[in-house]
Amino acid sequence: MYAVIETGGQQYKIKEGDTLKIEKVPAEIGNTIKFDKVLLVNTGEKCRIGNPYVKDVTVESEVLLQDRHRKVIVFKYKRRKGYQKKRGHRQHFTKVRILKINA
Repeated sequence: MYAVIETGGQQYKIKEGDTLKIEKVPAEIGNTIKFDKVLLVNTGEKCRIGNPYVKDVTVESEVLLQDRHRKVIVFKYKRRKGYQKKRGHRQHFTKVRILKINA
């Protein structure tokens, strides 16, 4: 059984037991999160596709970690003009484990 969910403007193909990094969600470590924006559910014998979301299907997950990704260097440069700009960015993320797909 697998599902496709939408969170943080991105789509993820998941199954029970998977761990994934998603856009930061305001939740404490150890709490559970329910995703109700399920786009597709495949149970093996039947595939349900939403329009845009599948009704009465939720995905339960547990928060494992709240952290930040590695630093990404943003360097802007224009030749022969003396223009240089160097910036760094660290994106926040939430690491979750998929517990159950309620289909």
